Amino acid sequence: MSRTPKNARRAPSAASRVFFVFVGAVVAIASVVGVALVVVALVDERREAETLTLAVARSVAADPAVADAVAAGGADATDVLQPIALEITSETPIDFVTIMTPAGIRLTHPDPAQIGLPYLGTIAEASAGGVVLEEFTGTLGPSVRAVVPVLSGDRVVGLVAAGVTVQSVAGQLWGRIPAILALTAALVVIGTVAAWLARRLTRRVAGDLPASAVRDAVSSYESVRTLGEALRAQAHEHGNRMHTAVALIELGRAAEAIELLTERTRESQELVDRMTPLRAGEPAVEALLLGKASQASELGVGWNVDIDPGAPRSVLGPVDAVSVVGNLIDNAIDAAAAGDEPRWVRVRIRPAGTAVAVSVSDSGPPISAEVSARMFDRGFSTKPAGPSGRGVGLALVRDIVAASGGEITVNDSPTTFRVVLPGRTT
Repeated sequence: MSRTPKNARRAPSAASRVFFVFVGAVVAIASVVGVALVVVALVDERREAETLTLAVARSVAADPAVADAVAAGGADATDVLQPIALEITSETPIDFVTIMTPAGIRLTHPDPAQIGLPYLGTIAEASAGGVVLEEFTGTLGPSVRAVVPVLSGDRVVGLVAAGVTVQSVAGQLWGRIPAILALTAALVVIGTVAAWLARRLTRRVAGDLPASAVRDAVSSYESVRTLGEALRAQAHEHGNRMHTAVALIELGRAAEAIELLTERTRESQELVDRMTPLRAGEPAVEALLLGKASQASELGVGWNVDIDPGAPRSVLGPVDAVSVVGNLIDNAIDAAAAGDEPRWVRVRIRPAGTAVAVSVSDSGPPISAEVSARMFDRGFSTKPAGPSGRGVGLALVRDIVAASGGEITVNDSPTTFRVVLPGRTT
């Protein structure tokens, strides 16, 4: 009796994969939201700092006492203006108020040693009567500042700069961080709960099966479905022919009955002969193609199969091979049956180096750009809901082909689905 080694790793179940993917997506989204909120908060703090500094600078510049003192100049101006500037910085979030001459010589400064020295920053526009808003590195470090003119009538007699250091702006931002972290954590908690619910729902459907087993189960279902449809059509066609032959015999027209049955036998033999290259490796696909011939005939669609004897066997197992080829043929037959005459479906199996290429073409209408963009999406279907409208077929084909290392392409004029699959080496 074989036993599983103790150190063998069991593949995670589909439910667990859903949970971890969901949680990973939630954490990623929450992280992006958190970063976005920090950026928005930083922009808001910068905008508030600009608004505050501009308002304070304009308020100081509009004080008649400030205008008179600046116009008088000299040491007396500093004696009047320095207390005003220090009082404003002590009672507001402003870090500095610098009052200066139109040439930029400081009359006030938080550090008295800087009084009488040139102002560090842009003043040209303010000296001309305008307003300056900028971030500049001065004696107190980087700061957001506003510079406005002090007017005496229409004449600029001085300048007022009010500023908030970048460190102060960052300090205001830190006050918002707890709320941002709380919101981000709430998103993660809500997302984790949703992921847990999704995991429970998935487990109800798939149990503890790994994702590959779930896909195999869907592939098996699709294989059984498409083979079942093919066999049903074949049995229906044979039944109709037999009923017709029996009726002809009862009418005494045995020769016509024999001709009818012989014709069908000859057609079936021709199909079998054309598919002889598959017998060595793809008997399930051979049975599928034989059955689909009857299904196409039942819908009035011409059927053509061309198999190159040199085509290798693909790496796919019978179930996956039937799922891929069967779904492509089903779509082609449906499209051709909905189109104009002549209606036909053509299947080509050719070698492509060491790989095998399966092409399924049809005479149906071209695929629209909207459908082309979504046709491989799981759940998308142009068919009505019900047995014919599952939205699983092409998505499953894409998954099986991708898992095998193959590729699938779609071309127009006529609509052709071409699947290239690695060939078996043994």
